[in-house]
Amino acid sequence: MKRVIALALISLPLAAMAQNDWEVPDEVVTAPAETVVEVNPDQKYLAGAVTEENGKVVFRKVISAPGKSADEIYTKLLDYTTRMTKGKNQFETSRILLDNPQTHDIAAFFEEWLVFKSHALMLDRTRLKFTLIIRCTDGQADVCMQRISYLYDEERKPQNYTAEEWITDEESLNKKQDKLLPLSGKFRRKTIDRKDFIFEKFEEVLNK
Repeated sequence: MKRVIALALISLPLAAMAQNDWEVPDEVVTAPAETVVEVNPDQKYLAGAVTEENGKVVFRKVISAPGKSADEIYTKLLDYTTRMTKGKNQFETSRILLDNPQTHDIAAFFEEWLVFKSHALMLDRTRLKFTLIIRCTDGQADVCMQRISYLYDEERKPQNYTAEEWITDEESLNKKQDKLLPLSGKFRRKTIDRKDFIFEKFEEVLNK
């Protein structure tokens, strides 16, 4: 009996040692602190968003239309561009300037309202003028938005601006180029939005 007790007593520290050696002790797991990343809501409108060619503001996009001929692309985009000139925000001056089925070229002039804010107490908007040049070839269309200008505050104190003197990086961004300036910045933002909308619609038309 004494021997059994002695063996039991000897085994206790060994068991304790085995537990210490082989079992991983419980640890307090602390969740890593969440990293808050601030997103600049104007990021897409900052440096480089307004492109220039030979000192002129020009927005250009090549829209792919695999499997479609130049004739098909020309017909689809002429139809859509013609409907654009008759939209509810367009002036009577908006029109097709050129439609050449032989060369598959389209040119159109637009004069339309570009609205910044609209509510019961305030309507802030400008006339936006621009030209679209569309060149269609087999499988793609080269779309160019150029000759952009504005007529602002025409009912009180009319102000005329060209895109080159108003929405370029130099004219509409702060020195650090991380913020839009209050006045010219809103023109830049809305012009880019309008350009994106037109290009996206053209892409939809060609790839339905």
